[in-house]
Amino acid sequence: MPILSNHIQFPSIGYGTYNMPDRETALAVKNALLAGYRLIDGAAFYGNEKGVGEGIRESGIPREEILVTSKVWNRDRGYEKTLSAFQKTLSDLGLDYLDLYLIHWPANTKKYGASAIHENQETWRALEELYEKGLIRAIGVSNFLPHHIEEIGETAKILPMVDQLEIHPGWLQKEAVDYCQSHGILVEAWAPLGRMTMVGDETLISISRAHGKTPAQVSLRWEIQHGILPIPKSSHVERMKQNLSVFDFELSEEEMKALDNLPPMGGRCFDIDEMDL
Repeated sequence: MPILSNHIQFPSIGYGTYNMPDRETALAVKNALLAGYRLIDGAAFYGNEKGVGEGIRESGIPREEILVTSKVWNRDRGYEKTLSAFQKTLSDLGLDYLDLYLIHWPANTKKYGASAIHENQETWRALEELYEKGLIRAIGVSNFLPHHIEEIGETAKILPMVDQLEIHPGWLQKEAVDYCQSHGILVEAWAPLGRMTMVGDETLISISRAHGKTPAQVSLRWEIQHGILPIPKSSHVERMKQNLSVFDFELSEEEMKALDNLPPMGGRCFDIDEMDL
């Protein structure tokens, strides 16, 4: 299991709640927890944090056994806005603390010009303060490339413990992953199945047949063997369980390389510095 730089242990796989209607979220989160997930990944932007909190309570699983993540959205960047957004997230979730809080997207120079670096640094300063007060057990970033991390590091007292990136076969983002792992930053993968649009790839299908697994399971195993924590999402209980069943087989070096070398497909494959967020 991954261990963060501040020695908190995380599970090897998490459960994502993106694009899930609030009215369905409570049942999905409850079912995921009962299926065995212990890391629930959410965000203010998803608009379903009340449902996430409800699902946690309905599961009957003790709060201390569950790791809950949220993210501060782009309109709430900056020191004061981030502090306020965090309190709303806690209120919506009905929780006293978070296990992980992330900056959802970096401010980039395309939209913010010369103020982008300061915007990210001030947002990070708020996360540090919340962490030091004990309201968050770990802090990190999402969609940050190495240069974004270097920039907040210029004023940071604490370096990010996590960077959540889009990663799936065909989109490893190797430079960012290598940077994070060499600096003790755990990499999490959003859209680890490429939003399911890549599971028809012949290479992936061939490898999955060789192991008696699904293409989705092979994708998740590929990420885990790269030292990455995937965060798949499904509202179907059987698929939730399938996504957890990835620890009874291992991909060979040749299979890993074949998946590493797939061309970009599925998912979003964003150029973060060109986004208008």
